[in-house]
Amino acid sequence: MTRTGFESVYKEIFPFWDAISDADKDDICVNSYAVTYPMGKNIHDGNECSGVIIVRSGSLRLYMMSEAGRDITLYRLHKGDMCMLSASCVLDAITFDVFIDAEEDSECYVISGPVFAAVAERNPCIKIFALETAVSRFSDVMWVMQQILFMSVDKRLAIFLLDESARTGSDIIALTHGQIARYMGSAREVVSRMLKYFTNEGIVEVSRKGVKILDKKRLRKLV
Repeated sequence: MTRTGFESVYKEIFPFWDAISDADKDDICVNSYAVTYPMGKNIHDGNECSGVIIVRSGSLRLYMMSEAGRDITLYRLHKGDMCMLSASCVLDAITFDVFIDAEEDSECYVISGPVFAAVAERNPCIKIFALETAVSRFSDVMWVMQQILFMSVDKRLAIFLLDESARTGSDIIALTHGQIARYMGSAREVVSRMLKYFTNEGIVEVSRKGVKILDKKRLRKLV
């Protein structure tokens, strides 16, 4: 993509764009590239500054990994979302490792982390934007931790199914038991048992296509 192409996109999503110099705009655009990540691709392993990632289509999953190899999904990014946690060189306060995988074939724009960091040092408005973007995601992270620490599995599963239905606009959640467990930070066996209970209660129907919600009122009562 040409500089003009990137600039038209950044002008829409970056509130600071008109406030920075043409030279800084050039630096950001010239050091940007479009990339398609295939499903299952690890994009960021926590060990380097991968850059600022903007999702144009598809879905990315951000998660933390324990030493034992267990992961907890922090949140997911969809079309129009931006990831600053992959650019640790921009935000010095980020001292923990996050991992990012492509959940499906995903088209993204990536801005070089070191270049974005250098431009941000010259423009406080960019630094503020980066911090605000990261902080806005920490509310999602805290919500995940609150569910894992304080909520029962049936309530967490009900919340997940309702949220996913609202996001996709469909009563069919086209995910495997393993994927649902990973997003919830639970074990697949636990999720399978709870889905079996929901099925016996007539709340959902489980098939090869995924989980079909039959009774949203019952799910909402659980929440």
